[in-house]
Amino acid sequence: MAWSDMGRVCWTFAVLWWLAFVSAVPAWGTEVHDVRLWRAPDHTRVVFDLTGPAEHRLITLENPSRIVLDISDVSLKASLASLKLDKTPIGTIRSGIREGDDLRVVFDMSEEVKPRSFALKANQQAGDRLVLDLYDLQAASQSEPQPVRKQVDANGRRDLIVAIDAGHGGEDPGALGPNRLREKDVVLAISKELFRLFEQDSGFKPTLIRSGDYYVSLKGRRDLARQRQADLFVSIHADAFTKPQANGASVYALSTKGATSTAAGYLAQRENAADLVGGVSLSDKDDVLAGVLADLSMTSTLDTSLKMGGRVLSRMDTIARLHKRSVEQAGFAVLKSPDIPSILVETGFISNPSEARRLNTRSYQKQMASAIHSGIRDWFSQHPPAGTLLAWQKQQGAQQYTIARGDTLSGIAQRFNVSVTDLKSANGMSGTRIMVGQTLKIPTS
Repeated sequence: MAWSDMGRVCWTFAVLWWLAFVSAVPAWGTEVHDVRLWRAPDHTRVVFDLTGPAEHRLITLENPSRIVLDISDVSLKASLASLKLDKTPIGTIRSGIREGDDLRVVFDMSEEVKPRSFALKANQQAGDRLVLDLYDLQAASQSEPQPVRKQVDANGRRDLIVAIDAGHGGEDPGALGPNRLREKDVVLAISKELFRLFEQDSGFKPTLIRSGDYYVSLKGRRDLARQRQADLFVSIHADAFTKPQANGASVYALSTKGATSTAAGYLAQRENAADLVGGVSLSDKDDVLAGVLADLSMTSTLDTSLKMGGRVLSRMDTIARLHKRSVEQAGFAVLKSPDIPSILVETGFISNPSEARRLNTRSYQKQMASAIHSGIRDWFSQHPPAGTLLAWQKQQGAQQYTIARGDTLSGIAQRFNVSVTDLKSANGMSGTRIMVGQTLKIPTS
């Protein structure tokens, strides 16, 4: 046999061997390229990042308690060993191949949970994902949120409840700035500082909608505010725009008609798409949106939101450049509570390099929290809801005000409709010098 003929035979044999080998190997088309886990107050979330869509099946087994995910035609390219399982109901996680080319992931549970799984299609900000939520039984058994009913003590002096909502969280980082600065981290820091300021105030009781790095759906944020009987819902953000030149802080209220500017409409569209990134199943969608908007049009909630937002905006003007000098409006889903005044504060554009640097500093985060805090206090000091400590103080002429950065004695007097002379007399002052953090008694106008 000639060498050329022998070469062709060898080449043909090699091709046939390779084809036989390939046909014997599972032809996985989709991969799990990352697995992530977050612990929230009421559930544990596990997210499988996929290179494409995949079908799955959820199985629960007992004695011992296990949660099983079977994912069709998928290979696991990520590590499960690196997941931090402390403070979760998961004991261990195992994986294997079944029926030739299906991935099986087994969660050995140390506590009983109510599992729920769903797939998320790829979008502009994230690829295909499979989400497994393991709800704590106590949280899973809770009833639907009840209507807000304010509890007033025997003296009629209840605290005002301020719900502070740090945007995004968990697998949704929000907008990204230079050096991978994440919106979710910046706004959580500002929200915690705002919480601290209100916690020190008499007459206020703050509550954090998101206290850690986990995601809460837009509807879930409104529901938590209602469950906690909030008098105000304030959502903190630091968003991005298509052009890095965009800058300035803003305050937004809900619009039932349309956005007041192109930027307002763009930001609302981005924020309303957060559930696509954060991972919300179809069962979380709000089916009563039309009713909510109808309720809003018949109440004073929106009017209060706009006026309170104006006070916050004027305070922010002392520490930051404003994007707009009036409260803007757009259809932000997170603001659609029919009976709770709600505002959304954009602390700056994280897409602007200069503003991103400021937002990433602890000092500026404190300044921004202080400005928001002072604006909210301004409003409630003048318009306290009935039955609150602030309402009683105003009735008794015992109203107090804590001085914030940028305050002047004449400005405080004008805000509370009293004269500078009466203000000085009520506080035993000979001059007009005041200090940040100082508390003034406000005389009856």
